[in-house]
Amino acid sequence: MLHKHVDSEEIVKRAKQSPIHQFAGKAKNVHALAYGSRYASQDIPKYKMPDQSTEAQAAYQLIHDELELDGRPSMNLASFVHTWMEPEAEKLIMENIGKNLADQDEYPATMKIHARCVSIIGDMWKSKGAVGTSTIGSSEAIQLGGLAMKKRWQAKRQAEGKDASRPNVVMGSNAQVALEKFARYFDVECRTVPVSAESHHCLDTKKAAEVCDENTIGVYVILGSTYTGHFEDVEAMSKELDRIQQEKGWDIPIHVDAASGGFVAPFVFPKLKWDFELQRVKSINTSGHKFGLAYAGIGWVLWRSEEYLPKELVFTLSYLGSEEQTYTLNFSRPACFMIGQYYNFVRLGKQGYTSVIQNDLANAKLLSLALEQTGYFDVVSDMHRPKGVFGFERKTGLEAIKESLQGITESNPGLPVVAFKLTDDFKRENPQVRQSSVSTLLRARSWIVPNYPLPADEESVQILRIVVRESLSQDLVERVVADIVWAVETLAASENGFDIDSLVKKHDPVADAHKLQHDAGDKRAPGGRC
Repeated sequence: MLHKHVDSEEIVKRAKQSPIHQFAGKAKNVHALAYGSRYASQDIPKYKMPDQSTEAQAAYQLIHDELELDGRPSMNLASFVHTWMEPEAEKLIMENIGKNLADQDEYPATMKIHARCVSIIGDMWKSKGAVGTSTIGSSEAIQLGGLAMKKRWQAKRQAEGKDASRPNVVMGSNAQVALEKFARYFDVECRTVPVSAESHHCLDTKKAAEVCDENTIGVYVILGSTYTGHFEDVEAMSKELDRIQQEKGWDIPIHVDAASGGFVAPFVFPKLKWDFELQRVKSINTSGHKFGLAYAGIGWVLWRSEEYLPKELVFTLSYLGSEEQTYTLNFSRPACFMIGQYYNFVRLGKQGYTSVIQNDLANAKLLSLALEQTGYFDVVSDMHRPKGVFGFERKTGLEAIKESLQGITESNPGLPVVAFKLTDDFKRENPQVRQSSVSTLLRARSWIVPNYPLPADEESVQILRIVVRESLSQDLVERVVADIVWAVETLAASENGFDIDSLVKKHDPVADAHKLQHDAGDKRAPGGRC
């Protein structure tokens, strides 16, 4: 996150603007040590380094107590990021917390584990000759995949004596911001394809094909939309690009953004064609810290073979004691989270991963059914519906859910994500209820459930979204459903309505001081270009 440096004197001035100042004995530029008589005798500045050292126990207690104000990770239903690992995994992580993954000569055993992880993931994605690397996460991995596509396109154009100054990349308007960052940061025109209910709120493959041309370096296809959890149809996009190559000679590759789906599809949708089984797919990224079940700080990107990783992007280094090859945006980075990923591979195996993901999907289906049966909500996600059935107009009965859980019928492939909205009937009967207030009121019960608009061209529709991770048990599903119903009925009982969102939007002069003065980067127009 971007924050601006602040002057402590300026903070004091801003703090004096707060109504709480008249009741506080000290300015906001210092910490008041709760246990000062036991640990220290001086206050510690917040926004500049203290002149003197402080005791370790006092420093720990100070920071520990402040962080207690954060939300509980297990009740953060907004995040895809995994928040729990077994004690043995945590022990391995702490034993290796000081190892630098960039120092290949110093930590040869760690490098062997890294190589094994690449091979394991390559095998999982049906490639025998894959080459790849770990990253800090999928955001870095997406940049690396995009750069490789751009460099290969430029080299081909230059070899043909053609202009290589106007590259473009194609993606749905539901694309996560990391994909847009690649286009903006590396001077590639971003052609976003509008999404709709007909395209299941994600990439319309035929419309994507229509915007491709000879300058298209590749198409980003997302295996698990962050909005609704839908899998984009990689096989259909591949067929469209095959047709384009036959008709026009443009050989356009696919990069699959499998940030979440890369550890879901192989275990619970083994028949789905999305990975290196499709020749059109040249590179894939995933996040180990999502459904790879590792802690935050590990991602992966693989190419189907060395042919698709331009040599000019690979650096050979020798100053750390041996000759090392690297292709990353980061250099020094922790090795411990990669080791935690390898622990999961050894510990869980295919059986364990399959069991965990099946449980996630089962709980997501039960949650979807429960929300539909309240009568208050339409479920926009489709992972709980029979394969080929889409749209919240089609309610899912209890028997259909049971058959799906028992494996009698197939469901639509997708992430264990439940996206839902208030029904039109409920909104007509309760015009005073704002859907965003449901999200805000749930925080009173410690749940974090985001409310946001669908992608461009559908932004008039707002959805609430719950990511069902391993930590969301059936007991917690029952509790969150009960609390959602409580929030809705509490808001409906208020005849005049009230803007509960205003409770969390109070002016904070200290927080404002950290914000950049200029506006954020240009917002993408609906269906436009980023």
